[in-house]
Amino acid sequence: MIERRGTEDDGDPTADFLADVVPGETPWRTERPADPAPEQAMEAHTVVRPAQKWARTRAVGRGTAKAAPYVQAAAVVGWLVTEAFEAGHNSGGSA
Repeated sequence: MIERRGTEDDGDPTADFLADVVPGETPWRTERPADPAPEQAMEAHTVVRPAQKWARTRAVGRGTAKAAPYVQAAAVVGWLVTEAFEAGHNSGGSA
């Protein structure tokens, strides 16, 4: 049950409203097990080697380096197509 903390005496409607909407105790915050023993916590923690730590970053870098020539070629092709379209559009015709 929600306990009202003297809000009726002072006549503050905001305090009355807040007293009505404040939730009660939540069981997932009060009924959780204690922290594990320090030796169990150390077993759960795994040591990551520097090579493993940066493996994903290296893989992304390799993929980017392999894709760079294709991105550059696509940019050149796009530029050529744009120039050809603009040249054809501006070369004449009925306006």
